[in-house]
This record gives sequence, C-alpha cells and structure tokens, in this order.
Amino acid sequence: MGFGMGNDGASSSSSRLDPAPLLPHHGSASGEIGLSSQPKTFANVFIAVVGAGVLGLPYTFSHTGWAAGSLLLFAVAALTFYCMMLLVACRRRLADEHPKIASFGDLGDAVFGAHGRFAVDLMLVLSQVSFCIGYLIFISNTMAHLYPIFAPSSSALLSPKALFIWAMLPFQLGLNSIKTLTLLAPLSIFADVVDLGAMGVVLGQDVAAWLAKPPPVVAFGGPGALLYGLGVSVYAFEGIGMVLPLEAEAANKKKFGVTLGLSMAFIGVMYGLFGVMGYVAFGDATRDIITTNLGAGWLSAAVQLGLCINLFFTMPVMMNPVYEVAERLLHGKRYCWWLRWLLVVVVGLAAMYVPNFTDFLALVGSSVCVLLGFVLPASFHLKVFGAEMAWPGVLSDVLLVVLGLALAVFGTYTSLLQIFHSSSA
Repeated sequence: MGFGMGNDGASSSSSRLDPAPLLPHHGSASGEIGLSSQPKTFANVFIAVVGAGVLGLPYTFSHTGWAAGSLLLFAVAALTFYCMMLLVACRRRLADEHPKIASFGDLGDAVFGAHGRFAVDLMLVLSQVSFCIGYLIFISNTMAHLYPIFAPSSSALLSPKALFIWAMLPFQLGLNSIKTLTLLAPLSIFADVVDLGAMGVVLGQDVAAWLAKPPPVVAFGGPGALLYGLGVSVYAFEGIGMVLPLEAEAANKKKFGVTLGLSMAFIGVMYGLFGVMGYVAFGDATRDIITTNLGAGWLSAAVQLGLCINLFFTMPVMMNPVYEVAERLLHGKRYCWWLRWLLVVVVGLAAMYVPNFTDFLALVGSSVCVLLGFVLPASFHLKVFGAEMAWPGVLSDVLLVVLGLALAVFGTYTSLLQIFHSSSA
C-alpha cells in the first residue's frame, strides 16, 4: 500500500465488507456474466495496491538515492508479483480437493490446517492495525503542520501531534462502534481518487520547484539505507491478500498473470517517477510526508485536508477485520464495543509515540509485510509443490523463505533504530 487504501480490506477468512468495491458479485444464474474483464482486473489490482504510502517515497529516496530507490522499487514489484502468482498456482493445484478457497486464509487452512489460517490471520490483522496507526500519524502530523496552534512539548502524549490524535479519538470511538460499516466501504474507491489527485498536484509542484532551483541530489546513498528503502518499498506494494479474490473474479483466468504483471509494472513506474521527482525537487529538505513540502496556497491545503478526511473515514473500514478476528477469539464471535474502544485507544497511543511517518512505513514493511508478502507464499508453494519440483524450484522457495526471514529480522532492527533516532532528535 500500499499505505493501505483498499489493501486487504477484509480479513483472510471472511468479512462483513466488500473488500474490492469494483469486483462484481456472484449470485446470478448467468455464470460468467459479471466476471471482471482484463481492464477491470487491471483497475482492481491498482486499487488493491496503491495507497497514500506513496507519499513517503520521496523521503525514502532522500535516504537511498534516486537510482538505488528506483531499483529497489522495481525489484520489490517483481518479487511481489512472483509471490502473488505462487498463491494463484497453489490455489489452482488444490482446487479439486479444496474447491472453496476464496482467500489467503482459506489457502493457509488448506495447506497447513488451522495453524496456516492463524498465521495468515495474524499477519493480516497486524498489517491492518499498522495501516491505521499510519493513518493517525499522517493525519496528526499534517494537521500540526497546517495548523501550528499547540505549543511543543517534551511529552509524547502532549505534543502537538498527540493533541490532534486526542481530539480525533472520541469521533473514532463512535465510528468504530458501528456494527457494520458497509456504507463506508466505497470510500476505498474515493481514497484512490484522492491519492491520485494528490500525486498529480505534488508532481506539478515538484516540477516547478525543480525548474526554479534544482537542489543537489545523490544517485546512491549509503548501504545502511538499503534496508530502510526495502521496508518502505515492500509496504508500498502490499496487497497480496487481495490476489486470490481478484483472480477468482477474472473472466479470463489464463491471462490473469499477464494483467497482474502489467498492472504491477505500471504501478512500479508510477511509484518510481513520484519518488524521484519528489526527491530531486527538494533534495535533503524532503520531508517524511511529501505534501508538507508543498507551498502555502489553497490547493496545497485542500489536497492535504482531503487526504486527512479520506483517511479519517477509512480507518473504521480498515479496523473492521481486526474486530472480526478479535471478537471471534475473545468474545465468542459477538459484538463487543469495549474491545473495539480498547483497540482504537491502543492504535492512538502507538501513533503518538512514532514521530516519523515514513520511518513507521519502513518498520511495518520490514516486519509484517515481508512475512505476509514473501515468506508465507513461498512456504505454501514449497508445501504444495515441493514433492514434484526439481531442485531449482525447491531452492528458490527455500531461499525466498530464508532471505525473507533475514530481511524481517535485520530490517526491523534498522527501522527501530531509525525510529528511536528520530524520537531523540
């Protein structure tokens, strides 16, 4: 997510929401009627992957360098596409024995039983919670930038950012108390429209700033920045939880891989252009949220407020799968308002203690998203196809698991160091 708009908007098992608003619904007797054409599948992939996390890419490129950052993005795009296709291959192989595999969690259950479903559910819940923490960081930092009405404080709970979060909490508690949020689900489409509009405005101002006074930039940063850049890149492409529903709804399943690959390539080029232009426009002055680099005009303020309003109302939608799992495990599948309130407060407190938006993206990408996007798909593929694959295939799955685990450990460590450094600065 990307930052999460449209990403994994449902739990791995089931959901009270439509996780992909553009997907047609089954139920008619017409069979193939209503399945997604290739252009619609392309659009659905775009919605599932692209989110406001793209706004942190220019800051990431200021660490990695514009060339290294671009290469990392394209490498992660290719690897994410490969792992998505691993899940599709597993579902197709198990279709006769398990015809009702509709989600990532269903596939985990078919491959590893209850433990497989639990692993996927856990990673998806952690990713959803992380997206919502990122939302509050983005909103509060943006509001503190636009309206510097609060005095700075040495306390994380009383900083200007924290005071904006405290102000939002009563409204979020009310929104998150709603039992079903189906009416809010279409906001995932609105979210992508706002994101694209914001990207267009930012790119226009990037070009203007660069033409006026090009700052010094570097193509390759230090090697220590690569893990940081990798974490943000993995986060930006997070959307693997939607690939099985998308493939199930594709009218031409034989060409689904081609459509998916074209969509991922397009997103990679778009991400690369946005990251490079944001960095070369502002150089070392690039901020963790690129929209805060914009001028003080009404258009800049409108874009930033639009993103904040969008994320404010998207948060309850993204938290809904978390409540589904929490209420299933802790409250007998029954609605529990106090459990929801507790989770919202925990998310709010976590956001208060993380100072930097993009640093948090790197942490989530390096930990949860690497495990969800790379390690689990390779593990599932190895279990399903391991007995019949030649040694190169087995080796590729094993390497992907080992490298994914290594990246998760070292990437999480370096991201935490960066967060602590930002907190003490």
